Amino acid sequence: MWKYLLKRIALALLILVGVSVLIYMLTMLMPADYIDNQTSAALQSGAMTKDDVQRLKELYGLADKSFTGIIKSYTTWLTSTLSGDLGHSFVYGKPVTDVLSEYIWISFMIAFISYILQILIGIPMGIKASVNQYSSYDYTVSVFAMMGASLPSFFLSALLMNVFAIRLGLFPLQGLTTATKIFASNAHFQIFWDKAWHLVLPISVLTLLGVGSTMKFTRTNMLEVLNSDYIRTARAKGLSEKVVTYKHAFRNTMIPLVTSLSGMLPSLFGGAMITETVFAIPGIGYMALRATQQGDIPFIMGYNMFLAILTVVGMLISDIMYMVVDPRVKLS
Repeated sequence: MWKYLLKRIALALLILVGVSVLIYMLTMLMPADYIDNQTSAALQSGAMTKDDVQRLKELYGLADKSFTGIIKSYTTWLTSTLSGDLGHSFVYGKPVTDVLSEYIWISFMIAFISYILQILIGIPMGIKASVNQYSSYDYTVSVFAMMGASLPSFFLSALLMNVFAIRLGLFPLQGLTTATKIFASNAHFQIFWDKAWHLVLPISVLTLLGVGSTMKFTRTNMLEVLNSDYIRTARAKGLSEKVVTYKHAFRNTMIPLVTSLSGMLPSLFGGAMITETVFAIPGIGYMALRATQQGDIPFIMGYNMFLAILTVVGMLISDIMYMVVDPRVKLS
């Protein structure tokens, strides 16, 4: 097992280097960089000259975009990163690590709650739909699951905002706190409740978008397992349908469900860019979108490499969980 883990770690390091090179080159080759975005208005009005812009680009390390210049710039970034310094964000004026640590937990809380709700709602729905295949419940749930999985996040966000925030006035429209309320410094419960109330709609959007795929995945795998020979043998022994479904069938359905672990970590910490932007939630996804739009290379690199590391770790955890769920699997 340890030999397998060492192989996977070595492969993961190679993958991370390749991903970092690709992301850095694509970011540097964007049509406009951070300096272009910030100085375009001043350049048109005559407040700055092209020489001024060029000096700023040299200061920020964006002047030389030739292949050799990009390689030199990447080498400098990689050396700095290996020493633990992800650089200074152009947009936010703070170290990238500080920005990540400050805004990542809001996104994590939203994603974690929605992920738990997806599991608690989607898996039981998928099990019941597979047991009652071709029933009215199966058709109804499948239709709603397809609708939820097919709706764009910005459309569903706008729909819930229009119905529950604008028309009914049940929930706040945007933001993380109520701007018109002033809380006392010791009113911790009121502050917590105000933030939680603002997060109901974003969490609902992410949950509705994920329940459909979780339900369909569970239903498909359950149907495959329920048609197996050992399930028919268990029923022939006189076991109750509940024991057959949950003890024998669902236990083997968990094996492909473990695959979702590989994508769970980056989705938990990566933030939902579109949903957070629509609801103006200052999560890491919203901050990353702003940084990407303005060409903030240090933050783009730090954010994407953080997600890449989480993805690799998630895949490794997924492989280990295969062995835990299915004793027949041996890591070698």
